Amino acid sequence: MAVDLTGLAAPVVVAPMAGGASTPQLVAAVGEAGGFGLLAAGYRTAAAVAEQIRATRQLTGRPFGLNLFVPAAPGDPAAVAGYRERLRPEAERYGVELPVTIAPDRDDWDAKIELLLADPVPVVSYTFGLPAPAEAEALRAAGILQIGTVTGPAEARAAAEAGMDVLTVQGPEAGGHRATHRVDAEPGTEPLIDLLAAVRAEVGLPLIAAGGIADGQGLAAVLRAGAVAGQLGTAFLRCEESGASAAHRAALVDPGFRETVVTRSFTGRPARGLRNAFIDRYEPYAPAAYPEVHHLTQPLRAAAAKRGDLAAMHLWAGTGHRSAGTGPAAAIVRGLLG
Repeated sequence: MAVDLTGLAAPVVVAPMAGGASTPQLVAAVGEAGGFGLLAAGYRTAAAVAEQIRATRQLTGRPFGLNLFVPAAPGDPAAVAGYRERLRPEAERYGVELPVTIAPDRDDWDAKIELLLADPVPVVSYTFGLPAPAEAEALRAAGILQIGTVTGPAEARAAAEAGMDVLTVQGPEAGGHRATHRVDAEPGTEPLIDLLAAVRAEVGLPLIAAGGIADGQGLAAVLRAGAVAGQLGTAFLRCEESGASAAHRAALVDPGFRETVVTRSFTGRPARGLRNAFIDRYEPYAPAAYPEVHHLTQPLRAAAAKRGDLAAMHLWAGTGHRSAGTGPAAAIVRGLLG
């Protein structure tokens, strides 16, 4: 089914939130409400992604898309080993073992590309970089519209040159991982509205705005700034169709969390979440190594989640997290439209 993201009945894209928050039910519900949904392929095998696609197709006849994490070059093993030693007291406190060796991980990239070529979805978006030219051309030939996620003008130029059809411009207000194309890049702090203008000055592609959009006023602002739609993630974390944990949902509106910060402490990539004790203890020491740090801290994060220990969980959230509403996703979409 052909997709025109510049003419959505509801100019709302539900962000792909890897790790379980994005579900087929959420993607389908936003699509049925006139918006557009992106499944999250990150941290899933190609077989698991195929099941997510199948489940979404059973729920809706509306078009939807899939987001891929572009693999990164391996991180510095010595830096990762040093961080492991730094985390040892945390592991002892939870009674878990941290991995000593971490195998190379390309997030099943090649198999996911093969899956999409054999069974295309209407839209594919990329986070953390861009596909190889041959891969982009093959997906284009399969009729797939491609979205590059960018955090600045230089990345936008690269995405345009790579043949992307649409760009998602991610501002610093966004929850979860910043989509910088290099792991070691320090993400910019230019507000989303200003960043949209800077990217528009460089490329002529349609732009989707992402980062801190929490209500109808925020959505209207990015549309006035030239975006064809707003992409929201945190705004949907507490809705009925979200796969976010009960602890994460509650933390978003817990008055004990007073701010969000950008940290590498959990995964090695910059990501915005609710500031807690784990971030305060370990952010100064976290290396720019992804997905190595993600795998290193996984036992700690799992143990913290099992205990509901909000002081040590990764609680991704954008700057507008207190506005995250409950109820059906469709009602949230309608509320954004006023």
